[in-house]
Amino acid sequence: MNILVTGGAGFLGQRLLRALCARNAVTDASGESRAIARIIALDAVASSANSVDDPRVRYVMGDLADPATLATIFADRVDSVFHLAAVVSGAAEADFDLGMRVNFDGTRRLLDACRLSGSVPRVVFASSVAVFGGDLPDIVTDSTTPTPQTSYGVQKLIGELLVSDTTRRGFIDGRAVRLPTIVVRPGKPNAAASSFASGIIREPLAGVETLCPVSADAALWLMSPATVIDNLLHAHETPASLWGAQRAISLPGLTATIAEMLDALRRVGGEAAVRRVRFVDDERIACIVRGWPARFDAARAATLGFQRDADIVSIVRRYAEDLVH
Repeated sequence: MNILVTGGAGFLGQRLLRALCARNAVTDASGESRAIARIIALDAVASSANSVDDPRVRYVMGDLADPATLATIFADRVDSVFHLAAVVSGAAEADFDLGMRVNFDGTRRLLDACRLSGSVPRVVFASSVAVFGGDLPDIVTDSTTPTPQTSYGVQKLIGELLVSDTTRRGFIDGRAVRLPTIVVRPGKPNAAASSFASGIIREPLAGVETLCPVSADAALWLMSPATVIDNLLHAHETPASLWGAQRAISLPGLTATIAEMLDALRRVGGEAAVRRVRFVDDERIACIVRGWPARFDAARAATLGFQRDADIVSIVRRYAEDLVH
């Protein structure tokens, strides 16, 4: 099996590469388990010093929206694609052209490359709960109509529709998974509107003060990095027959308010850690976050065997334990 991971040098991309290398095999379109021969990690930035060191992994620095880059990659057979590359929410809202180039043009050209390859690859597209917004029910269900209120959400919804249509046409075997807000992300803050959700845990545990731009009663739909990777792999391995015509699914996260997240921080890091969080309203961020749903009934995802985290305390505790090791 030859696999392409877009966004391969990123936080989730690196975790996914390690998980794929550990598995050694994935399921092909016929349902047979096949050994992984090659993984191409495509990213717009160079790989870091701690990149995955495995002879099957080859890093390619290039522009996803550049047809020449994709033509080079698809010159050899590509059996599976994990499409993680994206301009994150805050950046896509701040720079419309950049978001459209990467999130829309990049996805369209990637799917075109899959179509032209003739190999009918299995494609897992990382979408987002940002496809929902506006006047929503208290609990979003599998039948709730997506009405995104940000450019990022619109671009992700377009990606879902493209994945669905190219699957309908028989060009790919696609499946789109709507990711919750991922906590706790290690490293430095990024341009995502949800970046603070990791920051209010990550920085205090490192002894650093941080700002929270939303109120304590703001609620988020969350998932840990480890569970995200498990679910991306599960999306790939689930037989096409179980997906049917509906190729987009909301993953089963958990709901936590900022107050509950800080209580989890207190239980893991003590009161001193909580005192390092200071509330400073940022209406731009708050407006985006208010548009995201925080409660889902992910019944279809549960039926298909996707996983959820136990609770916010276990997420924070696992991050803290990873820091030690």
